[in-house]
Amino acid sequence: MGGYSKILVAFDGSESSRNALRQAVEQFHRSWIKVLAVVPAYEGDLELVGVRDLKGVLSVPTDGLLEVARELAGADADRIITNVEQGEVYEKIVDVARDEDCHLIVMGRRGLHRLENMLLGSVTARVITHWDGDVLVVPRDSKVQWSNIVVAVDGSSHSDAALDKAIELSRGRDDPVYLTIVSVTDLYPEFYADSAIVGSLFGSKKEAVVDTMEKKTAIVLERARSRAAAAGVEAGIELLRGDPAEEVAAYADQVRAGIIFAGSRGRSGLKKMLMGSVTEKIIGLSRCPVFITRAV
Repeated sequence: MGGYSKILVAFDGSESSRNALRQAVEQFHRSWIKVLAVVPAYEGDLELVGVRDLKGVLSVPTDGLLEVARELAGADADRIITNVEQGEVYEKIVDVARDEDCHLIVMGRRGLHRLENMLLGSVTARVITHWDGDVLVVPRDSKVQWSNIVVAVDGSSHSDAALDKAIELSRGRDDPVYLTIVSVTDLYPEFYADSAIVGSLFGSKKEAVVDTMEKKTAIVLERARSRAAAAGVEAGIELLRGDPAEEVAAYADQVRAGIIFAGSRGRSGLKKMLMGSVTEKIIGLSRCPVFITRAV
């Protein structure tokens, strides 16, 4: 598969990062792969430790990890470029990706998370927040499969970009690709109480409110299907109801999707990031890889 001349794989030796590297090697045959291991910054007193080349000392075990990475690449090891950096992990991942002109970052994910645990302090969430390129998040026991793709849309330019990326990366494959576009009518838990209030104020019943919301969702889906058709791709559509992240992840699991594509608006500031986004929640809930892209 083409599409990227160079990609970055964040590697810490865990089984999830090993799987991320395996998927990167298998899926992006023509790409150079930058494998990055990050040594956390030492925050103590350098005079007390009495070591001049502290990074060199801390990097010794990390060098072994990079050798493991080359071994995992096997016959593709000649496409592997390894690097060790010291500092804040997410910052180094983003900085090296920018400096090396990588347009895709591939990261592992250890398992399913409670949403608050996934978002709070997550390196993955921070990378998505600060990185302006694409990110592929691969759960520990999953494999990227292109035969069954789910694309989440909400009518934004970012979800349009996710759909375009799904089409781009699935083209030219020998096996048939089935693409389903999903959008969710957000019926949050307090919705029916709120809609009852709206009905009492404006004379609308909650069923009418739901109907209006679903018509808007259906329009988003039809526009997305037309966008895919204009690119020469026939896609199915599915209107879901409920919490957007939960419904997208559950649907993908139900149809055994091989990958989910979703857009990200990007955020700045720790407080905003910890509030999370639908895409970040999908990552925490999904059993299959999630590809995140952003409109240019």
